Amino acid sequence: MISPVSEHVREHRSALARLEKRTLIWLAARLPRWATPDHLTLLGLGAMLAAGLAYWAARWNPRALIIAAIALALNWFGDSLDGTVARVRNQERPRYGYYVDHALDMVGLLFLFGGLAVSGYMSPLIALGVLVSYLMVAAEVFLATYVHGVFRLSSLGVGPTEMRIVLAIGTLRLLYGPAIRLGKLGPFLLFDLGGIVAIAGLGLALVISIVRNTRALYHAEPPER
Repeated sequence: MISPVSEHVREHRSALARLEKRTLIWLAARLPRWATPDHLTLLGLGAMLAAGLAYWAARWNPRALIIAAIALALNWFGDSLDGTVARVRNQERPRYGYYVDHALDMVGLLFLFGGLAVSGYMSPLIALGVLVSYLMVAAEVFLATYVHGVFRLSSLGVGPTEMRIVLAIGTLRLLYGPAIRLGKLGPFLLFDLGGIVAIAGLGLALVISIVRNTRALYHAEPPER
């Protein structure tokens, strides 16, 4: 019998998963009672909007990149902590939380990559490619969660937190210039190169996940003979 999405098991095996879990539980236990999971979810969405606007503003004032990096940290705080607070306080709403959290994540990604596309630090086509690749991986994860009852938050040791850290480091690096030189190949936009690597990594993760899940389902539901 297929488990409902609301009853899924969370599987998080990224490089920082254990440290992040301990940190989130520590923060959740000390968060003021007036701060609810919904407040944190909205904080995560607002931070993504702020990051997108900061990237756009950095086209004229590079110091806005600092605001973008801070906004990424706030997004981690809100988006990662909301579910932990609900669990620590025994206030879980599985279907509501699953739907609202991930629906707003998709909107937040649109804000983020929309800002990058008009920032001048990343080619619009590359920004679109990363966004589409991420959404394809997310769609596959949601489908796999439905048919397996397991929600995998990471792939190849990389999860959303690791992605935020890399993006924040790259953002601060932009303060020293938007381009990077690769030998005789000439200068390239740093975020274009990063975007191409991200597209390739996401594509690989998508293929691996599709093959793994298809094989598991084939054996779980063999064809009639």
